[in-house]
Amino acid sequence: MAWSNADNNTGAAAIPGFGFNPPHALVPGIEVTDLASLHRRVTDGSLQGVHRADFHSLTLVTQGSGEHTIDFVTYPCRPGTLLWVRPGQVQRFGPPGRMNGAHLLFTPAFPETTSAVTRLSDDWSAPSCWQLHTSTDYAAASALLARLHAEYDRPGGASHEILRLLLAALLLHVNRLPRPGTHADPHAGGDTYARFHAELERSYAKTRRAEDYADRLGYTVKTLSRACQAATGRPVKHVIDARVALQAQRLLAHTDEPVAVIARRLGFSEPTNFGKFFTRHTGTTPGDFRRTQQSATVPAPTGATPRGEAG
Repeated sequence: MAWSNADNNTGAAAIPGFGFNPPHALVPGIEVTDLASLHRRVTDGSLQGVHRADFHSLTLVTQGSGEHTIDFVTYPCRPGTLLWVRPGQVQRFGPPGRMNGAHLLFTPAFPETTSAVTRLSDDWSAPSCWQLHTSTDYAAASALLARLHAEYDRPGGASHEILRLLLAALLLHVNRLPRPGTHADPHAGGDTYARFHAELERSYAKTRRAEDYADRLGYTVKTLSRACQAATGRPVKHVIDARVALQAQRLLAHTDEPVAVIARRLGFSEPTNFGKFFTRHTGTTPGDFRRTQQSATVPAPTGATPRGEAG
């Protein structure tokens, strides 16, 4: 097994989680491999079921085509597709054998710490998929991944420090890529967006009012909306609601808590209001969404090690 299971102890319907536990760890905190090798060692179907991990995975597709689902969005994949799955995101691999590419797994603590790397690693709203259309972007990502692989497999042992710096360089390269489908610049929101993002993570379950965030941060709603539009391509209210909707999806999929309990956890006074909000933002009811996710979940691998991950 590539990973150990992390049961969140919320019932049989909960999505399995995986902790970082490579079978042949050459360097603690990181593994550099490829999709074909991953599928060869995980043959019980768990990768094709909905699951989540407490580490990062970054994949550059180089051969074939297929699909990969991340946080309930299915992305078509082909050579040049770059995928980044962050801790806590739910995912599902497509059928094995249809595509291959470089596959990098690392813990949140492994990369060299810089403000840009930290911001990108922690940003729930950052993209999960890019199509590297330009030869320059593809060549840079491919070269950095190849250099990481060469150092990881270096005869005589890899340098932990070099791997950390190479990984940081790769993540900083990814940080320069435009957000897919928008003309937004992830740097354009500046300190205003960074402060708003941090406050949103603290308060999304308490308030969905843009005015509350503006008051807490000392900005006007118009200033927050400009920063969000520049950084994400969406106005502030859309960013707030998207964060709440995503958490609702995760709780519905990760846990067997009643919908009414989830509604209260996310600050809704009435389950009916939550149901209307969820349907408006996802196109389906909470109950139908939960049933769909449960039908896509496979049993946890036999013999896996529990890790106790929260939803």
